[in-house]
Amino acid sequence: EEQEEASTIRVGFVTYNKVLHFFNVKSNLAQPQMMVVTDVSEVFVPLLDGFLVNFQESRSVINNLLDQIPEMFTDTNESETVFAPIIQAGMEALKAAECAGKLFIFHSSLPTAEAPGKLKNRDDRKLVNTEKEKTLFQPQTNIYETLAKDCVANGCSVDLFLFPSQYVDVASMGLITTHTGGTLYKYSNFQVHSDSHQFLNDLRKDIEKRLGFDAIMRVRTSTGFRATDFLGAVYMNNTTDVEMAAVDCDKAVTVEFKHDDKLNEDSGALIQCAILYTSMSGQRRLRIHNLGLNCSSQLVDVYKSCETDALINFFAKSAYKAILSHPLKTVREILLNQTARMLACYRKNCASPSSVSQLILPDSMKVLPVYINCLLKGCVLAGKPEISTDERAFHRQLVMAMDVAGTQLLFYPQLLPIHSMDVNADVFPTAVRCSEDRLSEGGLFLLANGIHMFLWLGVSAPPELIQGIFNVPSFAHVSTEATILPEVDNPCSSKLRAMIDHLQSKSPYSMKILIVKQREQPEMVFRQFLVEDKSVYGGASYVDFLCCVHKEICQLLN
Repeated sequence: EEQEEASTIRVGFVTYNKVLHFFNVKSNLAQPQMMVVTDVSEVFVPLLDGFLVNFQESRSVINNLLDQIPEMFTDTNESETVFAPIIQAGMEALKAAECAGKLFIFHSSLPTAEAPGKLKNRDDRKLVNTEKEKTLFQPQTNIYETLAKDCVANGCSVDLFLFPSQYVDVASMGLITTHTGGTLYKYSNFQVHSDSHQFLNDLRKDIEKRLGFDAIMRVRTSTGFRATDFLGAVYMNNTTDVEMAAVDCDKAVTVEFKHDDKLNEDSGALIQCAILYTSMSGQRRLRIHNLGLNCSSQLVDVYKSCETDALINFFAKSAYKAILSHPLKTVREILLNQTARMLACYRKNCASPSSVSQLILPDSMKVLPVYINCLLKGCVLAGKPEISTDERAFHRQLVMAMDVAGTQLLFYPQLLPIHSMDVNADVFPTAVRCSEDRLSEGGLFLLANGIHMFLWLGVSAPPELIQGIFNVPSFAHVSTEATILPEVDNPCSSKLRAMIDHLQSKSPYSMKILIVKQREQPEMVFRQFLVEDKSVYGGASYVDFLCCVHKEICQLLN
């Protein structure tokens, strides 16, 4: 905690496969001691004294343990693993210590061992675009839901770092992080040389985050409207209390309000959001936000002050919630219909008369269609068997907890022309639209969406620029294996790396840089992020989608 001399945080370590190994790392021990719990159906914590310890006091024993863990299990040929019991154990330990806390779990396979929370492989791509597709996003057992409820009651938040090489059922395993205010990280086919930098950055960021534990939030309103739905990494036992085992600076809760009575234009609409939580040092604190909004009986004012970015965040989260109970086709149709209705209503009530063939958008909603199209053809709603079920479930979960800036960047990435950057200026080059038309053979472009980052090289990129950034003579010599740019001592390299660091600092997740050369195979992956173009998986281009929306508007107006 800020202004504190020493940290009150205690740490403990458990390793596991089919059984759990607890470690005694008490400061007066010469060596850590291991205790094995084999009963995974009724997990208990075998020791209290020496399990959760002050890091500074036990530093040498902990370092000893961390050095020994890789060697300890070198010869193990146990391939089956448990998952729910380890969360149960962590929660029980916090409960026994009478404090809130966080579990960092590092896991790599489907938990198939005989134990509560055992999962089977149910990855059936044939269900895509059928009535049963929704089951792919639902957990396959209710054990994790029950466990999450207990975790929230005991202030135990779970962060899950997944390293899968095949299907691990993110929809089931990730539920525990969603409901406890934790974060899910996924590194598919993890390779130490290319992925360790990204993973360590994520872990470092996560440990350093500002956190509140054991939080409960309430939203109150003045008369005339009320909060009806809460979307985020939260647990709700009733309709008013939003509970979070932990809340951090990167999570956002999106609230839907229903207007069901007359609002007063003089006094406006008042909202209060109060959150009670425990700080890092164990103090109970209350934070209150009060917001007064103007009310107007003129529809045109509503459109004028509309926040499109917030709307997109809301539409994405409500659509991703709806896919648990509705066919994707229905959800896509509803999104298209709502977009057309909002714009038709503006056309009918607020725009000056003009010919029907004209598409008229309110100034504040000029970008609504492009974002809705990006949402529709994103990996979650696209409904294409080529995209893995886990990847879709992972994306769905990220978005459910995201803030407005996060969804804005995720659905419409930033595309920066590096070849036109001014190395002496403090500003970035101006971003260009995400379309193949904007790329040029003689250019270099950096694309970032908060989760992925690409550096695209045109075939005739200037050799001096390539030399300056990669320290190799030409395009042909650039290796696409590297995931970090070399530190070359020149203004061009320094400026680009500073830009990348700045983009990384803005995102809760560390983005691994993929270097993509024009006309080479990996370019296919990069092209999926050029969101204004027709998608590799068949999603409409922005122009085609605009025509489709326009047609819908005309039908509504007729």
